[in-house]
Amino acid sequence: MVDFKLGHVLSTLWKTKEFVMFRFLIYMGITLAYIIGTGGGGGIGYMLGSVGDGKETGLFYGMVGGFSLVSGVLFYVREYLLYLVKAGHIAVIVKHLDGEPMPDDKSQIKYAQEIVKSRFKESTVLFGVDQLIKGVLKTFNRIFSGVMSFLPIIPPPIVKFINGVVNMSLTYVDEVILAYYIRNNSENPWEDSRKALVLYAQNYKTFLKNALFLTIITWLLSLLVLIIVFAPLAALLSVVGYSGSAWVFILAIVTAWGIKSALIDPIAMTALMQVFFKVTEGQEPNPEWEAKLERGSKKFVALKDKAMAWGKSKFGGKNEDTAQLEER
Repeated sequence: MVDFKLGHVLSTLWKTKEFVMFRFLIYMGITLAYIIGTGGGGGIGYMLGSVGDGKETGLFYGMVGGFSLVSGVLFYVREYLLYLVKAGHIAVIVKHLDGEPMPDDKSQIKYAQEIVKSRFKESTVLFGVDQLIKGVLKTFNRIFSGVMSFLPIIPPPIVKFINGVVNMSLTYVDEVILAYYIRNNSENPWEDSRKALVLYAQNYKTFLKNALFLTIITWLLSLLVLIIVFAPLAALLSVVGYSGSAWVFILAIVTAWGIKSALIDPIAMTALMQVFFKVTEGQEPNPEWEAKLERGSKKFVALKDKAMAWGKSKFGGKNEDTAQLEER
């Protein structure tokens, strides 16, 4: 049914436990920031509201303000979270999937940071690559959605549900494509990402099957976490005088997201890396699929243009192939 070996996936993640713990601390720190920001804002709003006759109003707007403040800060640091956490963990996972030993003279976190910095000199480059990859992947979802809508035997609610699951499954594919680039040890992130997208497209049935399975399992586990953390958060918010359920539910979702990002997502991500490396081994990008992507996605064309521009800038205005021929 699936093309990955769960035992190998879990074994690989265990070998990266130092980075898994680092990732866990980062995402739990984000979760804690939301809890403190929302609860603290609610407490301040409650005290200010008690001056007049608007305790409940003050509590509500204080919680909204605290939650919004934390969200705003995280919006501006999301680029660096991708750079330091996700890409770093991908670099370490790739090392272990290939069965290569880690350097003895440095920690996994330090090694990961060095690899990411050597591949992406600036975090803006990685962020730009990641955004273009996601844009291209949305094309697959639109195409799949269009096909599903023309199947009369499937009721519209089920079509919407399937399309939603497909959309969520793309979350892990962009990380797998970054893994392909890091694994290739090349110097043009745009070009390797372009190649990986074509390889994904020409093998999309295999990847989609595995991605859908992993997405469903991931969200079922996340739902279980949501149920478990709801009661403790309700008790915690009652300390600042909040007795409703709306904000408890919101913070429970944030907490479940943090645990999912820290501990559950790496399993799905590693499994899809394993599938990608296995299925595409020895394959070359199919020109027909590349042409289809160019016709269907402006983001893919932008990715290709950036790949060419990167090669020209590196080889003094010449493309990479020409420069290599002249060197010979």
